[in-house]
Amino acid sequence: MIVSYMKFLFDPLIFSGFISAFVASVFWMLAMTKFELTYAYPFMSLSPALVFIIGIFVLGETFTIGKVLGLLIIMIGIIITVKV
Repeated sequence: MIVSYMKFLFDPLIFSGFISAFVASVFWMLAMTKFELTYAYPFMSLSPALVFIIGIFVLGETFTIGKVLGLLIIMIGIIITVKV
């Protein structure tokens, strides 16, 4: 049973997910030393936008007007939050 967990843990896709999460955490900590929280945190809202774009180009997901409008609302919200 432990052997199967170890195989799962060191699966290249799972392991790359752990590494990606670690690198993201390091960059987040670096951003927190350079920027105010109220400036940096709204950019966390870019995750759905990145997922949308990657989903279309990499995974071949559908491109709908509703998704584009949602993306635009997110972008407008980020701009307003950071500028005001």
